[in-house]
Amino acid sequence: MSSRSARCSNAEECRAHGTADGGTLGTTDGRERSTVGLWSRRVELVLDHVSPIGRAVVAAAVGCWTLGLLLHVTELNVIALTLTVMLVLAVLYVLGRADYVVTLDLQAHRVEAGARAVGRIKVANPSGRPILPSRVELTVGRATAQLLVPRLTPEGTHEELFAVPTTRREVLIIGPVRSMRDDPLSLVRRQVTWATKQDLFVHPRTVRLDGASSGFLRDLEDTPSADLSSSDIAVHTLREYTPGDDRRHVHWRTTARTGTLMVRQFEETRRSHVVVALDNLSAQYESAEEFELAVSVAASIAVQTRREEKELTAFTVDDRQRTRTHRQLMDDFTVVDQLRDRFPFHVLGRKAADLAPGASAVLMVTGPRTTASELNTAAGQLPVGAMAVAIRCEEGADVRRSAIGRLDVVTVDSLDALPRALRALREVGR
Repeated sequence: MSSRSARCSNAEECRAHGTADGGTLGTTDGRERSTVGLWSRRVELVLDHVSPIGRAVVAAAVGCWTLGLLLHVTELNVIALTLTVMLVLAVLYVLGRADYVVTLDLQAHRVEAGARAVGRIKVANPSGRPILPSRVELTVGRATAQLLVPRLTPEGTHEELFAVPTTRREVLIIGPVRSMRDDPLSLVRRQVTWATKQDLFVHPRTVRLDGASSGFLRDLEDTPSADLSSSDIAVHTLREYTPGDDRRHVHWRTTARTGTLMVRQFEETRRSHVVVALDNLSAQYESAEEFELAVSVAASIAVQTRREEKELTAFTVDDRQRTRTHRQLMDDFTVVDQLRDRFPFHVLGRKAADLAPGASAVLMVTGPRTTASELNTAAGQLPVGAMAVAIRCEEGADVRRSAIGRLDVVTVDSLDALPRALRALREVGR
């Protein structure tokens, strides 16, 4: 009997003495598992560089070697040797480091839908040795573009310009940039990532509202209110001077023309506060194009409101747009998405009253499926005294205006029709 058997003659003694022995065995098992895991990771790393065609060639080579050696078939051994040589040459072809310096540069990170976004990829060789030709892959959204990089001499560079079509509103992920090197038979490939991802915001298309088309916003300055701030003062008219009037309010030009001392008559008015409420409930639209039209309409009115330096509140059913800067406003309109959940439409009106109780105008942008009853209910939720307008976006419809109670409703079929619709709204308001 061996000394180990003598030491562990029973289970209790084995457990008593098993600490040292078990520790040694456990360490050995751990090393074996670590070695197996290391080789497994190396095999996976190698297989990641083998193309589907290369894996098929590897499988065929292994099969031919196995059958050829077992069955002593010379032809199979020759085929196996040929396939093996092909694989070895392919591996040798892609070996070596590619010391690239790759720069991805977008001319602009924000463009309007329909405009072309232009970018540049610069590949430089900072090393002191030439680099063989390779391919560069650029990921653009869900697509991938391939660019050929020629042989680069030491300190040499190569530039490629590219254009990204921007057909619709979205946030495109440009990048990363990967260099690809493979053998002539595409059995083995080597991929290295050089440049990171960049965001390209494709803003919704907007139309400029100038002149009479945006006059309804300027007309809000004449809306009286009891809720006042120190800046809520506007000139109303002129009147004759009476004792006690501040001489700083004398209107000298009119006084000279009439020969009578005239002073400015001031009236307290509410400062314009415009609310743009975009309905993003998918149930209210018949197509994705109608929703995109609604986003563009809401963005156009919001941009015009900021341009006229009026207070702005913009929101959807489930979110609120930032209005501090033009970039933030358009970025937030870019990421607006349709809600599949079912909400009553009047939550848009209630949210307007909660966010801007002192609003002077509320413009609700919605789709053709919104009923007159829903519009009327939402209008009843709006802040008291605010001008209420609903803009329905409907493909193929005639531009028209109607009224539901105190709510003005205009229908547009395209973004280009928006200025005309708002112009007609102002003329009716007169």
